[in-house]
Amino acid sequence: MPLLLLLLAAVSALCSLLNFGRAPDFMWTWKLAILTGEFGHWLVLLPLGLALGAGLGATGGVRLATWLLCGVAIVGFLRPTVSAWRIGRELGAGAFSIARLYVDAKPAPAAVRTEIFARPEGQELKLDFYRPGFARDALQPPRPCIVVIHGGGWDEGDRTQLAEWNPRFVAQGYAVAAISYRLAPQSIWPAQGDDVRAAIAWLKAHARELEIDPTRLVLLGRSAGGQLATAVGYGLHDPAIRGVIALYAPHDLPFAWSVSREDDALNSIKLFRQYFGGPPDTPERLARYQAASGQLLATKDSPPALLIHGVPDTLSWYKHSERLAARLTELGVKHTLVELPWATHGFDFNPHGPGGQLADHAITRFLADVTR
Repeated sequence: MPLLLLLLAAVSALCSLLNFGRAPDFMWTWKLAILTGEFGHWLVLLPLGLALGAGLGATGGVRLATWLLCGVAIVGFLRPTVSAWRIGRELGAGAFSIARLYVDAKPAPAAVRTEIFARPEGQELKLDFYRPGFARDALQPPRPCIVVIHGGGWDEGDRTQLAEWNPRFVAQGYAVAAISYRLAPQSIWPAQGDDVRAAIAWLKAHARELEIDPTRLVLLGRSAGGQLATAVGYGLHDPAIRGVIALYAPHDLPFAWSVSREDDALNSIKLFRQYFGGPPDTPERLARYQAASGQLLATKDSPPALLIHGVPDTLSWYKHSERLAARLTELGVKHTLVELPWATHGFDFNPHGPGGQLADHAITRFLADVTR
């Protein structure tokens, strides 16, 4: 029994170290990093229990070693909570609450209906439209609409990804349109950008029926969807797009290709080949990479941006968001970059975890600012 406690303490300590650096380039370790980072406030109960068990049932060096490993695990599992508390103090009141880690009221379900917004190449593209549950009176202006663009490496995923976030936005008075788009390798860029633009056009054409304001749209994308959000948001030059929100996304695709490897967690070389039809080694394909790069398309008149990225992100280097933020600073475009020192790709899987709370607060403030 004492040796089992020691073994479990060692495993706990090893897992908790994922909150201090970049996870190894294996898919399962990235997912484990989400667990340790965004649920560490629950996982800390394990080393606490092991330490108690060692105190009651182990002796000598085994007990001391178990306590030391449990101490490492406790510090590691609590690192996201402590970091989020510090960042929350900088972001403002209500950005982070320890109580919400354990008890967080879910928003009321939102009325949702599925619509077909385009039929490119005979393929039906759908969006899920979430409408606030209360009726809009004649004196209240139409609601702003958030266009949510899913991630998935451009070759998988759909509009249902992380759908639990959408009622949170609806509860704040926004309409939400979560869209699907054509996937690689069957469809290469610019098909995906064209699909986002088609969804925007459909929402504008049906604005009266949907009770939304066609002049107050915000694009929100995660990972591959974040790339689409900035590429379309900055390439379309449409004043109706009031802002773009991108979580853990690349924005300069020639640069992203240059730092990608076949042996990374995603085999990103393969993803880029699928998305663009090959490497940027011909003028035609290089032009595709450039046309998909929000960072290269940004101008001084581009809409404001909110960028959120985990520093040790294994799948998408946080430098992508830093480089876009630097470019927006050069252009004088209003933007906010929120860097999370422990968080990995997909940290918002847990909406009320450390990263989820900070993202929720930053997105709420950004939406209020750009849509008022």
